[in-house]
Amino acid sequence: MAQPEFDSSHYTMNRGVSPLVATAIHAGSRFRFNLSDYCALTHLERLREEDPYTDHLVSVTDNQVIAHHSRFEFDINRSRTKAIYRKPEDAWGLKVWKDELPEALAEESLTHYDMFYNDLKEMLTGIHQRHNCFVVYDIHTYNVKREGPECPEADPMLNPEINIGTGNMNRKKFAPVVDALATAMEGYDYNNRRLDVRENVKFQGGHFMRWIHDNFPNKVCVISIEFKKFFMDEWTGEPDLKQVEEVKKLLETTVEPVLAALAEINKTEELQV
Repeated sequence: MAQPEFDSSHYTMNRGVSPLVATAIHAGSRFRFNLSDYCALTHLERLREEDPYTDHLVSVTDNQVIAHHSRFEFDINRSRTKAIYRKPEDAWGLKVWKDELPEALAEESLTHYDMFYNDLKEMLTGIHQRHNCFVVYDIHTYNVKREGPECPEADPMLNPEINIGTGNMNRKKFAPVVDALATAMEGYDYNNRRLDVRENVKFQGGHFMRWIHDNFPNKVCVISIEFKKFFMDEWTGEPDLKQVEEVKKLLETTVEPVLAALAEINKTEELQV
């Protein structure tokens, strides 16, 4: 693995040699010590809305971005003005703070938010300079038993096991990349069955995706890959480790066809210069 190029208590960014980047921006569960007394949520309540084990999945490539702190401290996948959950409607109806969060602490959180995006831009600029076009796997998980641990799952017709979010990209240019990913996922033998893989059904992608596309227009294909939490208990956070490994193997099988499709795009651009 490459040595961390940008490393802080809040995140780690590793840059290798591949044109593929994998990110786990909601993997973190740490919470800044000077915020703890203000938070109304338990660790388990926060964990339910975080994306545990996605930091394990990013090892499918050598370029990695891993957030260590909770999205309840500041959410990288939201714009700066919405990065701190101030009201229950910002956070799935959860009351995050016992009282209004002091502005000094909010500003401290936003300083870390700004540092993250500054370091990310520097990292991705280097990858763009090396490879021209590149791909980002923006890896997440999502809940389907919000009414309680014993309640039935939400409608599977509206909640695929894997949602591929492509809502903010040059979809025409990067169609070969998206199609290669989807085909590999759909064809994977996942414990003697095929997973339900669909595009833009549950999620289309968030601020993180839009920010990258805005900063590297037509040069990057960010795909938000949302896994339903079928490999874990979403209420306790307890994983089925065999399934976690199987999900990682699934992602690994997508790398070769995705990079082959990307190479053709870069080759076409070189011929046009």
